Amino acid sequence: MGSETETVTVEGIPFPAEITFTAGGNPAVSLVGNGITDIEIHFLQIKYNAIGIYLHSNDVLLDHLHGWKGKSADELLGDDSFFQALVAAPVEKLFRVVVIKEIKGSQYGVQLESSVRDRLVAADKYDDDEEEALEKITDFFQAKYFKPGSVITFHFPATSAAGAVEISFATEGKDAAKMKVENENVARMIQKWYLGGDSAVSPTTVRSMADRFAALLSAASEF
Repeated sequence: MGSETETVTVEGIPFPAEITFTAGGNPAVSLVGNGITDIEIHFLQIKYNAIGIYLHSNDVLLDHLHGWKGKSADELLGDDSFFQALVAAPVEKLFRVVVIKEIKGSQYGVQLESSVRDRLVAADKYDDDEEEALEKITDFFQAKYFKPGSVITFHFPATSAAGAVEISFATEGKDAAKMKVENENVARMIQKWYLGGDSAVSPTTVRSMADRFAALLSAASEF
């Protein structure tokens, strides 16, 4: 996708601190949060995915979040409106999900579809167009097999705000498969699945973002 810099390691998986896109003149995006998805079964922690959240951390983003300057990480973590503001931020976003435990792509697709649909229904924004878009995403993952090290990316271009998402899947030995969904409601709810505060799929990732933005906004408030 582009050039990569120093890395942050999550469960032995390296995430570049910054990714520069090679096409379209898009800006570099910076790692602003990382974590895992997991489940506890009979006191055993099963880790499924490692996650890296990338945003174009520029003045536009900091201005968009100016209302939270000076807030602590715990205050951000307990404020759902902060994470809603992250979803609405008009900047480039990239979510990088790396598989730790192998599963069928259909399992991931069904989980994503169910979680996004529930959010759409709750917001009274689920109609035929949204159903069609979710079916397209489910079909995309249906025949995939998520081997450890496989990478799923969700790219939200700044030019479309939350109006579109480009999804890709790459696994060892195969060219990346790609698709694009142009449905604002679905794209926004996929963002909420990962950025949705206490309702997000990965609490560790949300905690990491709260820590990062508390530091970024504190530094911005000094100028």
